[in-house]
Parts: sequence; C-alpha cells; structure tokens
Amino acid sequence: MRKFLVFFLFCFISFGHAPVQTVASSEGKGSSMVEEMDGSALFHSMHLDGVVSFLAFRQAVDGYNKIEQKNKPVLTLIDFTKPSTEKRLFVFDMEKHQLLYSSLVSHGRNSGENYATSFSNKQGSYKSSLGFYLTGNTYQGKNGYSLILDGLEKGVNDKARERAIVMHGAAYANPSVVASGGRLGRSLGCPALPQAVTKPIINTIKGGSVLFIYANNQDYMAKTSILPVTRNLSFNEK
Repeated sequence: MRKFLVFFLFCFISFGHAPVQTVASSEGKGSSMVEEMDGSALFHSMHLDGVVSFLAFRQAVDGYNKIEQKNKPVLTLIDFTKPSTEKRLFVFDMEKHQLLYSSLVSHGRNSGENYATSFSNKQGSYKSSLGFYLTGNTYQGKNGYSLILDGLEKGVNDKARERAIVMHGAAYANPSVVASGGRLGRSLGCPALPQAVTKPIINTIKGGSVLFIYANNQDYMAKTSILPVTRNLSFNEK
C-alpha cells in the first residue's frame, strides 16, 4: 500500500503540474512571414546582395505589389545607376522567388554616355523614361522581335507608345561592343537587349508583367504615383 501511494504521488507531481507547451507560436511565425513577405525579405531570401541594388529591388517590389493590372508573376528591373558595361536588367519569378535572367541593356542616346543620367517623357528627346510599365504584345518590326511597353505613370512615361518605346534586340547592345568601344551603343530611348537573349527574355516577360526602370532619381520620386510616399524619404539610401 505504501509503495502504491508513493507511486501515485510521484505521478501527480511529475505530470499533473507539467508546463504546457504550444506549437501555435512557431507555426504562426511561419505563416506570418509568408504573408508579410516584402521587398526586404525577398532580397535576402533570394540572395541578391552584391547582384542587385537593395533600394532598386525594394522599390520594384513595392510597385509590383500595387499594380493590379498585372497578368503574370514576373518582375523586370532595369537599374540605371549601373553603367552600360554591367548587367543591369534583371528578371524575377515572383512565385518561385528566383532570378531568371540578368543582362546588359542599352539606354537612350541623349540620356548619357556610359551612365544614364537624364530622362524624359517627351517625343523626340531620344532619352530613356523611368518608372513602371506593363508589358504588352510582341511584333516583328524594323528592330526584329520587339515588345510593346505601356507606361503607367502620367508625366513620367505615359507617352511610351506615342514615342514607340519598346524592348528589342540590337547589335549595338551586344557584349562585344563594350570590348571595342568601352560602353554599349545607345538607342532612341528603348531598352535594347543583346541579340542572343532578346527572344527568351521577351517571351518570359510579355503579356502583362511589370517592368520598373530605376535610377535613384529625385525628380522621379517627386512625381511617381505608384511608389509609397515613405519611399520618397529613401532617396539617399544605397
């Protein structure tokens, strides 16, 4: 009888007052991280440090999240803070969180030499235009396989169709041009790609995906209707 009472008391003390543990907190954190995934989180999870500008990517994702007209989970970023001699066009799969392409890309001939520093929405300026676009249909034009771009920001790039600003391939955007001339050739304002990657990139992004052309430009930040106001305070970030 004494042994039974000792055993009973042992069980009561050991199990009756055992601390309660919950797994909801860890599960909650996991689902919360997925729901709250933003440009900063994506940048680190996709290991883009040293490849893509953090500020450029974060702004691109901010706009991507806001643009409801998009038809596919693909985001293209052109970073004009980089010289034409470096890869500065990046295509991301936003569902699989993957960098699909990185490529050279030309800027408008009146936007600058190796760097694009001046931008315009005006017909005949032969300058690149910043901001957010939606990709349209493809066609065969004088520059070969080309992609229509629709500018989404009034006064910034909304005259893209009027100016015939499209994505296309060009011999002057081929890497060999850098070796011979010290920079890529320049377009009349279009983002021109090396001929070898033109078709696969255009086929990936055509049909309603988001394109963002970035330059850490104060004038653009003052005019944009897509980026959050709080991002306007980030002009000096790197």
